[in-house]
Formats: sequence, structure tokens, C-alpha cells
Amino acid sequence: MAIHYHHDITALETLKLQPISKLAPFSALIISIVLVVLFLARYYVLEGFLIKRIYGSIYTNLSEVNRRGFINHHIAGLTKILILIVAAYPFIEVVIGKSSFHTPYAHGSRVTMGDMLVVVSQMLIGMYAFELIYRTKLSPIAVLHHIGTIVIGQSAIAISLDLAREPDADIEFVLCTVWGAFDIISEFFPHLAIILYRVFPNRHRFLKRLFLLSCITTAIGTTCETIVIFFLFGSLWDRWQIAFKVVTPLLHIAFSAAQVHGSVVFWKMYKRQQQLEGEIDGFDIENGDISEMHVHADKTKPSSSGSTVAIV
Repeated sequence: MAIHYHHDITALETLKLQPISKLAPFSALIISIVLVVLFLARYYVLEGFLIKRIYGSIYTNLSEVNRRGFINHHIAGLTKILILIVAAYPFIEVVIGKSSFHTPYAHGSRVTMGDMLVVVSQMLIGMYAFELIYRTKLSPIAVLHHIGTIVIGQSAIAISLDLAREPDADIEFVLCTVWGAFDIISEFFPHLAIILYRVFPNRHRFLKRLFLLSCITTAIGTTCETIVIFFLFGSLWDRWQIAFKVVTPLLHIAFSAAQVHGSVVFWKMYKRQQQLEGEIDGFDIENGDISEMHVHADKTKPSSSGSTVAIV
């Protein structure tokens, strides 16, 4: 195990400087296609018929703000699942395996590992751009996180077009893929949690456990991400230009702050559901009927302008 681990680090340290992908110059076209596809899926499929057919009054009774949030969580969750399926193989092969960006994605294929990584990076960037445009309410921290992801992701691809002036372009892109991988894995469960929160607003015991699990998973994801990122950043220290030695830690701190904020919000939502569960249990013991308490709990649960919006 130790020998294999050493090999992985050596592979990154000696990563050959080369163009990431022949698709890199066409990033604007790729992200435009991604945004068009997200619009079509949102307008004609989800809002058109699918969400209403699946959720019925649960969706139609939501306010316009909450409807947009509900739709967006479905789009973000499904997009991240697709990215994870498509990108897992090239990510592992390039970051910790023996492949390069120019290695064929499949035997005999003209599509390379770099091609797939550029496409999925544009899918993730496009998803965040879509959310900034579509959502009516976002917390300032979420806005900073999304803008930071978009700018740094596109910058990592853009600088790879001039390798003579940007000798650390490849390792910067690799670092961005690691950021993206942790982002997809650690933030997928919160999307599911908020969807279930809308579907089962009165199941306080279930929601309490769900929000606690979301808090724990996002906190663990942030911790693991910080360890891995700074380990890779430190192991490649001699290859970074001075600008990236300064900017990269600052960007990571900004991303981590957004993730920690999400964990804090989920903790508050967990405590709120715990409080509502206690109120219902107390009412049930005293009166033997919780139907009125469900109405009271529904009126007092956090609104969309509070905790749930701050998560994303």
C-alpha cells in the first residue's frame, strides 16, 4: 500500500506539461450547450409536467421562491450524478493512475481523458451559472462560492491554452478537478435532504436525523477536502508560480467557508426539527392527539427565506 501511494504522488509531481484537451478552446461552446440543455430540461420537462406529476400538491402549494429552489435541487442533484458517472474513471486514471490527459477514454477511441474532464468541468460550471440566474434567493456565501467556482474553473482551462507562459496550468486544472470531486460528493446529499424536507414537512423525527446526517457529511467532506487539497498543494510546491502559491490557499478558504456555512445551517435545521418533535411529543402525551400540533408545527417551521435558502 505504501509503495502504491508513493507512486501516485510521484505521478503528480512529474505530470508532463501538455494541452489538457483539444476541446479547451471550445469551452464557450460547451458551456453554452450545457446551459441550453439545462433550460430545456427545466422548462419543458421538470416544470412542464414531470414535477407536478410526481409531487402534485406538494409542489403546486409551494411559493414561487420555493418552487424554483425545489426545481433547482433536482437539476443540481441529477447533474452531479451524471458528472460522477462520467468523470469517475478519467479522474481516477489521471489524478492517481498512470494515464495522461491524452490517454484514450476507451480503447481505440478518439475521445481522451482530458476531453471528458473538460466537458464535465463545464457541466459543473454551467450548473452553478444556471443556479445564479434561475434562483430568486441565495445567501451571500453561496453566491461567492458559485462565482468562485465558475471563475477558477474557467481560468484553469483558459491558462492551459498558453502553456509557455503558464507552466503550472496542468496541475492547477488537476487541483480544480479534486475540488470538483469533493464538491459533487459532499454536496449531493444536501440536495436530497432539502427535497425530502419539502416532501415530508411534518415528519420531524425523520427530518431531524436527515439534517444531522447532512451536517455530519458536509463537515467530514470539508475536512477531507482540506487535507487532500493542501497535501497535493504542498507536494507540488516547487512547481507552483508565486501567484498560485498565494491565490490557491485563499480560494480554498473561501470554498471551505461556504461548506462550513452549509454545515452550520443544517445543524440549526436539525435543532429546529428536534424542537418541533419535542413539542409534538409533549402535546401527544397531554392530549392524545397531534393533528392540531401538526398544523402548529407547519406554521412555525423555518421559511424559505431563512435556513433552506442559505444552504445553496
